[in-house]
Amino acid sequence: MNRFFQIRVDTEALTDEAYAFVTDPTPKRNDRPFIQELHDIYPEMVDVLECMVIDGTEDRQDVADYVDTVFASDGPFTVAGRS
Repeated sequence: MNRFFQIRVDTEALTDEAYAFVTDPTPKRNDRPFIQELHDIYPEMVDVLECMVIDGTEDRQDVADYVDTVFASDGPFTVAGRS
């Protein structure tokens, strides 16, 4: 199916948004537009980010590692141009 559909992901921008979500101490973090988008395309990622909030994740690299894992070539999604 790769020839029909491609999902392009800016992993740096997504990491920035995910990190801001994880480190936001207020409930308003759930109102972020990217969270609404993730609910539509990959709700499991929102669940993991919420667990990071509960766990008290403070290191951006932890979030970056997770984003990279999800969008690595063997993850549930692939980044366009990455094989």
